[in-house]
Amino acid sequence: MKALDYSGMHAPRYMGISTFMRTPFVSDVAGLDIVLVGVPYDGGVENRGGQRHGPREMRNASTMLRTIHHVTRFNPYENCRIADIGDVPIKAVYDIRGAHADITAFFKKVHASGAVPLSAGGDHSISLPILRAIASDEPVGMIHIDAHTDTCDEELGERYTHGTPFRRAVEEGLLDPERTIQIGIRGAQNSTEGWDYSIESGMRVIFIEEFVEMGVDRVVTEARRVAGDGPVYLSFDIDGLDPAFAPGTGTPEIGGLTPIEAQRLVRGLQGLKFVGADVVEVSPPFDPSGNTALLGATMMYEILCILAYSVSRADGRS
Repeated sequence: MKALDYSGMHAPRYMGISTFMRTPFVSDVAGLDIVLVGVPYDGGVENRGGQRHGPREMRNASTMLRTIHHVTRFNPYENCRIADIGDVPIKAVYDIRGAHADITAFFKKVHASGAVPLSAGGDHSISLPILRAIASDEPVGMIHIDAHTDTCDEELGERYTHGTPFRRAVEEGLLDPERTIQIGIRGAQNSTEGWDYSIESGMRVIFIEEFVEMGVDRVVTEARRVAGDGPVYLSFDIDGLDPAFAPGTGTPEIGGLTPIEAQRLVRGLQGLKFVGADVVEVSPPFDPSGNTALLGATMMYEILCILAYSVSRADGRS
């Protein structure tokens, strides 16, 4: 594969075609270490939709980002071959199971190439078909930052929604619940089934009150303990942040994380064996300011840095 051209990152931000972090657009995943993928699907939402527009707006917002992390001084592009490979072509838009099959088929090709995917959703139901592709050989652990556990059995009679992906993932043997931690959980529910399932299945659930009491550093220590040394997936729902910062989402819950807490939390996970990650539930129609998309893109960059560190360390590059 020819050398990737990152010169576009140094051009004025308003020039060129928008890609995630202004990385080159590449259609062939061969030879890439990390791929940035859009998953524009929100067929699993029961109320406030618009997450299908998330990838496009996050790409646009990500033009504001640069290359070298201000805290770690780590440059992911100097350590890994990273490119935007476009959006998952979803043909079965009106069929949840069919759309999920389209997503899985796409990510199976990514997984077979050896590249680590960092995805922008889309609603949270997309995590299940991604896990079906990358956790087919062995179950993975998960660090899940969210207001909701997403472990309900069904919503409005449907078993495959943005509120059920991780229950299905455990049932399908994709997710190891004893190596899964859910951080920032909050908000009243009409049933305790999601909370109950997470806890009873063996997941470590940190409700927002415990998060505040523990502080970021202790939560990081706990997340690292739970994840252990095995393969781990990171799923970041933008509604894990307080809606004062990220109003553009489907199910906002007040009393959430601040952006700096979320950044510190993600940075503290550096060194774990990541096999993939996603940032989901950005719904641009509910935030005309564009700030939610900017937060989503910035969290993607934070995650990209720890993914690149994981990949480069495994290959002896850093």
